[in-house]
Amino acid sequence: MLTDRQKNLLSVVVKEYTETAVPVGSKHIAKEYGFDLSSATIRAEMNELEDMGYLFQPHTSAGRIPTDKGYRYFVEEIMPDKKLSKAEQKKLQAELLKLKAKNTRLERTAAKLLSGLSGNLAISGVIGKDEFYDFGMRELLDEPEFQEMDDLCRLAETLDYIDERVDQLLVKLKDNEVKIFIGKENPIKEISNCSMMVTPYKTASGEKGILALIGPKRMKYARNKSLIEYMKRLMGGTLVLLIVSSILYKV
Repeated sequence: MLTDRQKNLLSVVVKEYTETAVPVGSKHIAKEYGFDLSSATIRAEMNELEDMGYLFQPHTSAGRIPTDKGYRYFVEEIMPDKKLSKAEQKKLQAELLKLKAKNTRLERTAAKLLSGLSGNLAISGVIGKDEFYDFGMRELLDEPEFQEMDDLCRLAETLDYIDERVDQLLVKLKDNEVKIFIGKENPIKEISNCSMMVTPYKTASGEKGILALIGPKRMKYARNKSLIEYMKRLMGGTLVLLIVSSILYKV
């Protein structure tokens, strides 16, 4: 059980590392965050978090980064629920309606918008039709975590055949659930250095689809969850109501 102080420190390390991809040191936290604690006290608490498996020090002289266990604790115990703002919802609706009017495949549109808004790789598809679309590979491979050639090639090869791995995801999912896999929890073992957020949905016609976001373990979990939840609502029939409303309004 973590103390409130340890929870706050873990939250800060996750936030800083998410934004910078640089290990976070006690001096930086003492300077930038008003904990009213000395850097020595912060360092002692971070040592404790490391001993418990929530943080990891990649080099002796470096700061700390979250472990898979640290991210899992953050997602389940610390991360606040986040909703898209009204402006973001309207923007998403407008983009979907605009592309739908051009007869663009809705699944393709969903993947493109999710990738653009999250900065991660997005996958969308209808399972029965075995049609899957992905966007954001370039952005994903630009992340510092994927600069090693072996990691890059393994990731690219796995995602080329992601449609063949959908069954591995479906058995892990419950209806209406947004499932978050962190690092080694990933059912697709070849991308165990990534995090993946995935959810099933049903279209207005009853077809079963899937939405997924894949990114580095330091992805923005709260924002990504809100994005994928809202997109799921739109894909599940809300978009049809929006189209009807817009037509009636114009008439």
